[in-house]
Amino acid sequence: MDGAATSSLIWTVLVLADLAIKVAALIILPRDRKPTAAMAWLLTIFLIPFLGIFLFFVFGGTKLPKKRMQQQAETTARISGLASTLDLTPEKGDWAPWFSSLVAQNRLLGGIPVVGGNRAVLIGDYTASIAAMTAAINAAKTFVHVEFFIVSWDATTREFFSAMEDAVARGVTVRLLADHLSSRKMAHAKETFAELDRIGATWAYMLPVRPFHGDTQRPDLRNHRKIVVVDGLVGLMGSQNLIDRSYNSKKNISRGLQWQELVTRVEGPAVAGMNAVFLSDWLAETGEDVSAEHLPADRVPFASGPAAIECQVVPSGPGFTQENNLRMFLGLIYGAQEKVIITSPYFVPDEAMVYAITSACQRGLDVQLFVSEIGDQGPVFHAQRSYYDVLLNAGVRIFMYPAPFILHAKHLSIDDDYAVIGSSNMDIRSFNLNFEVSLLVRGKSFVADMRAVEEGYRTAGRELTKAEWDAEPGSSRFLDGLARLTSALE
Repeated sequence: MDGAATSSLIWTVLVLADLAIKVAALIILPRDRKPTAAMAWLLTIFLIPFLGIFLFFVFGGTKLPKKRMQQQAETTARISGLASTLDLTPEKGDWAPWFSSLVAQNRLLGGIPVVGGNRAVLIGDYTASIAAMTAAINAAKTFVHVEFFIVSWDATTREFFSAMEDAVARGVTVRLLADHLSSRKMAHAKETFAELDRIGATWAYMLPVRPFHGDTQRPDLRNHRKIVVVDGLVGLMGSQNLIDRSYNSKKNISRGLQWQELVTRVEGPAVAGMNAVFLSDWLAETGEDVSAEHLPADRVPFASGPAAIECQVVPSGPGFTQENNLRMFLGLIYGAQEKVIITSPYFVPDEAMVYAITSACQRGLDVQLFVSEIGDQGPVFHAQRSYYDVLLNAGVRIFMYPAPFILHAKHLSIDDDYAVIGSSNMDIRSFNLNFEVSLLVRGKSFVADMRAVEEGYRTAGRELTKAEWDAEPGSSRFLDGLARLTSALE
């Protein structure tokens, strides 16, 4: 066969392969995938077929491997089993009908009921939240359970690590879970896990990606949860990772970036729900069943009075097929009667969320969104900006938290009665790709405290006006739109 014939054969094979890839994509991609995501992947594969199909095989699967799904089914059942001791359901006489159905849905999907008799405080100071976690560990008598997306041993967290060391020395069991890829890529990663070994903590990676060990799930399916539970009596959760406020990044330090967070410290029966989530993750990652260290909620002090609140822990992630957090957020926004205030560092909603928010405006509600003036992740920041036009046109008031701070807090408040705080962003990644945990709260005192936090954001920042947004250059709008397209690749 001469050179021309060989070349012709190669081109024929490539053309047929290209055609086969595109036909297969048209058949496979629309299945069990949102139309926007399917269209984004189809566009990628049709424009760059061979690279596109490679990217799809690496990043296109939103489900965990079969073995991991079996583990997740077991852990979800375990959450439900552990939560069976939590059923201290408060009186429902003054519940709105929509709220009653919402918490029933949350329990059906996530396995954990709403419980009364809780007290909680909000902590918006970065150092103070680390100090509150450290103080809780210093008071531990039986166990300390720590779970973070990012764990780092540095100047800011040193006292936290010392508290864990002292707890181990007292005979307290200390367990720690850290997301594999996210923690390993941080500065001081080697020193961090060596320190955990030195102090005697028992620890494991979450969702490890180690192909040679059989861990081959999609690399950007991550465990984004942030939980600390002490003795089953005290729990802390929110947006903050266990790391310095600059994330020890040279780039962040050179830009002067500082993360602004919000954490809640909870006492009461709801802590058992937080612990159930940790125990299920521990079982999934280690195969070790330590549910004996689960304190039944009816053995926890039950608060009463005006400051007592009703709480429901809501886990979500790839192991749950119904997008638990998204459904909860939608239910809350559609149930709102007066006010919706959203705080999210990465605001990249799906179509259903955009409809819910804009419909709230059309119903005459006061809808506000707090975001950062600058971004730490360029593509996500531009994707977020691409929604400002439709939001401003609908009547959403957008407030920009000033540089050099990154407003990383993640919470939602509805009217004067309901709030959510946790690890979940209001974005497609948190809805579909990340394991998250949220705390749904019903209680006027808690919401009033959150309103004070929101007022602090408003005072520190500035409102983005429609006139200012309309003056944005076309080049920025182009980048925003391009980033929005890529954000749909889920």
